[in-house]
Amino acid sequence: MVFAPSSVSHRPPRSRLLPLTLAVSLSALAACGPDEDPSRDLAALTGRAGETAPAGPRGPAAGIPVEVAAAVTEPLEDTVVTTGELLASEEVRLRSEASGRVTGIFFEEGSRVASGRRLVKINDAELKAELERAKLQRDLAVTRNKRAEKLYAGGVLSEEGSDEAANRLSVLQAEVELIQARIAETEVRAPFSGVIGLREVSVGSYLTPGTPIAGLQRLDPVKIDFSVPEKYAPRLAAGDRIEFTVAGVQGSFQGDVYAVEPRIDPETRTVPVRARAANPDGLLVPGAFAKVRWILGRKNDALMVPSRALVPGLEETRVYVVEDGKAQPRAVETGVRTDTRVEILAGLEAGEQVIVGGLQLVQAGAAVSVAGGTPPAQASRAP
Repeated sequence: MVFAPSSVSHRPPRSRLLPLTLAVSLSALAACGPDEDPSRDLAALTGRAGETAPAGPRGPAAGIPVEVAAAVTEPLEDTVVTTGELLASEEVRLRSEASGRVTGIFFEEGSRVASGRRLVKINDAELKAELERAKLQRDLAVTRNKRAEKLYAGGVLSEEGSDEAANRLSVLQAEVELIQARIAETEVRAPFSGVIGLREVSVGSYLTPGTPIAGLQRLDPVKIDFSVPEKYAPRLAAGDRIEFTVAGVQGSFQGDVYAVEPRIDPETRTVPVRARAANPDGLLVPGAFAKVRWILGRKNDALMVPSRALVPGLEETRVYVVEDGKAQPRAVETGVRTDTRVEILAGLEAGEQVIVGGLQLVQAGAAVSVAGGTPPAQASRAP
């Protein structure tokens, strides 16, 4: 019997081929010279000529990019900025003390008037008639009192009769003075020198004691009312200087604190303060809004850093200082703050570099790469 050869080829199992292939590959790698690329030969041997070998280990990792600024010493003013209102040094709404018809107005609206000047006159014809009658009765009483004194001296009139005549004279004299006072009430006079406002009455108007006539204000000097937070209460003192500006008026003005409210407002937790400023040109108008700058003190060498450098915590405030290429936390004590900067009282030295940008990525001891900031050479001068 003849058997045809089988068409099925007999190959060794794949598991038996892998060790052989690996052995051949390792032999080929060992045969590579020192200048040859083993990865290339390995790729050629394994059939991965199109692939590259994995990259070897990299060098030291680049630090976290941060922006820094130097702590610098510079002049600093400890100030409180607040808002206030201008007031006239003296202000009153003129009103009549008596009732009656207006017979005369003796001022121009918006004009300056001197203290004691007569401004308005009310009809006093009836009071003048009463005064004349009272004067006649008083004059008669004077004559009778003189006669009574002579009779008493001669023993003709008793002491009681003499006292009665003298008392009658005193009563009539008091009545004359009373009517004169009532006549004075029919005239409205300026209680102080100042500028009078718009009048609200005319000749012929009937006035009562509650009827307003016009406003009178003394504009030189003016008062400035403002409030400061309660934490500054111990530092308030009469004589402190303030600076303020007013909308619509060029330049700034200076004033002196002359009164401090001896209590703290429980609603606003502030202390009301009042200052006084000269106003010879009348540029400052009562009721105007004022931006007040109160100077508490000055320092010539305050250590300052940008406020962005601060990292507030529950128990302390920190900054991150760059030391040997690494970020190191530093607890600091802060002082006066401005719009963009803050004073450092303790914890830093002039010239040290603090991180102001990239803080959200920084941790203690992390390597950092300075991307920008203030050079240390500028630390001894103001920016």
